[in-house]
Parts: sequence; C-alpha cells; structure tokens
Amino acid sequence: MARPTLAVWKFASCDGCQLSLLDCEDELLAIAGAIEIAHFPEASRKSVAGPYDLSLVEGSITTPEDAERIKHIRAQSHSLVAIGACATAGGIQSLRNFADLDGMAAAVYPRPDYLDVLATSTPISAHVPVDIELHGCPISKYQLVELVTAVLAGRRPRLPKFAQCVECKAHGTACVMVAEGQPCLGPVTLAGCGNLCPRVGRGCYGCFGPVEGANVAAMTARFAELGLDARQIRDALRSFTAAAPAFAEGGQGNG
Repeated sequence: MARPTLAVWKFASCDGCQLSLLDCEDELLAIAGAIEIAHFPEASRKSVAGPYDLSLVEGSITTPEDAERIKHIRAQSHSLVAIGACATAGGIQSLRNFADLDGMAAAVYPRPDYLDVLATSTPISAHVPVDIELHGCPISKYQLVELVTAVLAGRRPRLPKFAQCVECKAHGTACVMVAEGQPCLGPVTLAGCGNLCPRVGRGCYGCFGPVEGANVAAMTARFAELGLDARQIRDALRSFTAAAPAFAEGGQGNG
C-alpha cells in the first residue's frame, strides 16, 4: 500500500515555519515511516511529481508569479494547509499594504521598474481554498505534529480555539496587563505559543493572530487607558499578523 505523500512549499517568508518542521526530529521519527516526503527542497534533494496527499504552504503571496503558482499547488493537493503568520495573515511583509509601495521601491531600488510585485502581501486563503490553517510566527511544532498525525489518522486536528489568556491561566502566569500595567494582546490573540512572552513578564505581541470573535475595539480602548497614543496602538496591531482583518481594521481606526 502506497504511503501518503507530503509536500512542503515556500512563498514569501523567512523559512522559520519550515525549520519548525525540521525541529520535530524526535517526534517525526515515530511517523516518518508512514509518510513519503515527496517535495521539501529545504530538507531533500529529490522531488517527486504530484499529486500530493498533504501540502504544507509557508509564506504569503507577493508577486503575480506567486499567485499563479499557488493555484497549481492547490490543484495537485488533496489537502492544503497554510502554516505560519505569512501564509495565514500576510506576515510582517503585509505592512506594505498600508504604505506607498511605489515610494518605498523608488527609495530602495535604483531601477524599481524592474520589480514585478503585487501591491499587497496576502495570505494563501485570499487566492485558493485552504483546508486548515496553522497560526504562529513561527508555528508550534507540537501543533504541526498533531496536524500530520491527524491527517494520517483521517481525523480533524485538535487545535486551540481560545485566547492566549487561557494559556496564561493554565500555566499559572499572572496577567501582565493587570499586575504590571503592560500592554498585552493576549485577550485578542489566538493561543498556541505555549505562553511564551507573558511567562517572562512581557506582553503578548499577537504572533498567532486574532482569536475568533476578538474584541479589538475594547482592547485598544484599554491600551489608551494605559497611556498609549493612537500611533502606538496602531503599531501594536501591525506586526507579525498586520493584515489579519481584525487587527488591520483596528489599526486603521488608530492613526
């Protein structure tokens, strides 16, 4: 019986989410024999032609060529999973969505007319249907292992649907916003990082993007009460997941 095939694809990104896959050395040993890595340029010299049972896609769509290539990948993939902040929310490069792209290109490149880029950086779901999204910058390797295991077992993966604050409470971490008056995006951010920043006394940066139903208006009002001005509030929302609708809309309302 043929093993399920796995393909890993890269678009505009830093490769950090692909490295998360490589970091799963011990965990993946248990399931490596059950899958065939058919396409993964960062880890293998050999590439097998599709179709593929599972495609993991890292990175955002930033060029016309990207927009066509993702359609080809989607057509070859039974299941397509967008992994990381770039693939699910446009990434840090989506900051250009709020700026003068032509002006920036002219300031950086001696011949900007050579560039062939889209006006915006957009997530994979803006171009093709996506079956599952793994959030984070980078993704959690534990969620990645759960995803691959679930696909092999023919079930939906068990992924967090709650806010970062739940992780703080589960780990016994004091709320840095209540206890120390630090701005923290935890109440509006999807859990999954393992309580990384608040447990060392820093506010959440929103790496996993907005949780479903995030009340960003209430969050920004609280930031104002803590003394942040409109630009600081906007900048807090415009980081790793700047183009996520809830954060993008909240940022537009603050400078």
